[in-house]
Amino acid sequence: MPQIRRLPENLVNRIAAGEVVERPSSALKELVENAIDAGATRIAVKLVEGGLTSLEVTDDGCGMSPDDMKLALERHATSKLPDEAIEQVATLGFRGEALPSIASVARFTIESRPAGVDQGWKRVVDHGELTGEGPAALPPGTRVRVENLFGKIPARRKFLRTPRSEYAACKDVVLRLAMARPDVAITFDHGDRRIFGLQGGEGLANRVAQLVARELKENGLALDMERGAMRLTGIAGLPTYNRGVADHQYLFVNGRPVKDRLLTGAVRGAYADMLARDRHAVLALFLDIPCEDVDVNVHPAKTEVRFRDAQGVRGFIVSGLRQALATGDKRSAQSPDAGAMGRWQQEPVSPERDEPAPALRSIFEGRDWSAPQQRVSETGSAWRGAEPDVMAEPQGRAEKAAPVAAEAKDYPMGIARGQVANTYIVAEAKDGLVLVDQHAAHERLVLERLRAAGAEDAVARSQALLIPEVVELDETSCDRLEEAALRLAEHGLALERFGPSAMLVRSLPHAIARTDPEKLLRDIDDDLALNGEALLLGEKLDLVLATMACHGSVRAGRVLRVDEMNALLREMERTPRSGQCNHGRPTWVKLSMDDVEKLFGRH
Repeated sequence: MPQIRRLPENLVNRIAAGEVVERPSSALKELVENAIDAGATRIAVKLVEGGLTSLEVTDDGCGMSPDDMKLALERHATSKLPDEAIEQVATLGFRGEALPSIASVARFTIESRPAGVDQGWKRVVDHGELTGEGPAALPPGTRVRVENLFGKIPARRKFLRTPRSEYAACKDVVLRLAMARPDVAITFDHGDRRIFGLQGGEGLANRVAQLVARELKENGLALDMERGAMRLTGIAGLPTYNRGVADHQYLFVNGRPVKDRLLTGAVRGAYADMLARDRHAVLALFLDIPCEDVDVNVHPAKTEVRFRDAQGVRGFIVSGLRQALATGDKRSAQSPDAGAMGRWQQEPVSPERDEPAPALRSIFEGRDWSAPQQRVSETGSAWRGAEPDVMAEPQGRAEKAAPVAAEAKDYPMGIARGQVANTYIVAEAKDGLVLVDQHAAHERLVLERLRAAGAEDAVARSQALLIPEVVELDETSCDRLEEAALRLAEHGLALERFGPSAMLVRSLPHAIARTDPEKLLRDIDDDLALNGEALLLGEKLDLVLATMACHGSVRAGRVLRVDEMNALLREMERTPRSGQCNHGRPTWVKLSMDDVEKLFGRH
């Protein structure tokens, strides 16, 4: 029988490093978190070759004494848990694994000096072995340098990516931590190049806009709402301001950057009927929740969390985002396409002619005498009576005259002035020119009207199956569906357990009564396993409503009367989420008077 023995401390640290330190960005994350926990107001990050050669973090925090430095390089030694209440963790780092793990797989140099002390102290550890220590000259604070990561572990070194890829991962880590703490000044250098330098105390909105995209400040909504002990703040981008990938969604729990499936699913649910399926919202959300209601000790990397009331958290985020978008997103992303604007500024060129066309003569020359002259002659065909191809049949009564349009300054969407290509409404607003896609706008109005009238309840009415259908699934899937049966019944889907590995479907939602029950249950089970919540059925019902709205909307190519155009504009001003259609496209754009004047060279 093999003998059981204790592993050497150095080997234990290397094993732990496999969980904590996967690549340079993992080590950088731990070091920047330590600097923030030390109370730093300024942090400087320097990389060489994406961190593969070296990475360095300098802060002006509280610093450490020589004895504290020695203890910090031992496993599970930390100053961030003053007692044993691990559920009350309020700091970013707390496990006491980061520094010894990093020091066991790289050349690790730490220098520190507490405030009020004449000189600092330095310790150098090379792949787990102490190689030197002594006095160091540095201002109050701490400086940590990590060099030659995995230099003596070729099996780990060969799995690292190119310097460019490692640099991108390191930059993402610093961006997220910088967003979480807008009160801290952070500089980030790669080689000899300054990537960014952020001043502290600039406010959350400015910090997020600087790091994500400057357009987000103009095309986003500020969030600040509370429910019980939970608080949600941040910036949510308008649905029309979206990306093709979800890498611009930044989520934080108690100031800790996380990548959590529950939160990602909540964001997807909130934007469900406002974005196309291949588009993703741009946002930064900060959730503050009591420490005892969230478990941050799920994984050594501390990027995953577990909530005590997961459904309550998800519901709070979905309702909070929807409420903000409903009250503030009647506008859409207001950045006209650069190519389209460029074509506006191009001088039109017509084919060469032997002589100028009479209609192009200057209006200042008086009457264009070369044009055909009107003479007194026999009555034309237009006066021969009611002919179907010339004019409409006489009406039995005179139509009531349309009221005179109000001033454009009285309405945010302006007053309709005409229709282009029987598709776009042209309106004059107080501060510019408004173009409205009549079909996209009416589609959103019809959907919101259906919802307000309780159409969701009508869609959700169930249709009983003449013969209940048995769907065979594995036992774990059946357990998940059984737990969610009450919530699914609210949507009209009635399920019962039918043995250990089967579910009985008794009724389906009326709007999707023709769907395949087996495929529906498997999709819902996959969604439950992924998100812990039955999102897919609700999205299917939203899709049904959106389809109904699309078919019940005024189509492109239909000629509208002026009063119909104005009625559409007034309804848009009253309707939430009218800035985008059900597929995430903008319903209107505005060209300010300044832009119009620039087109004609007045500015």
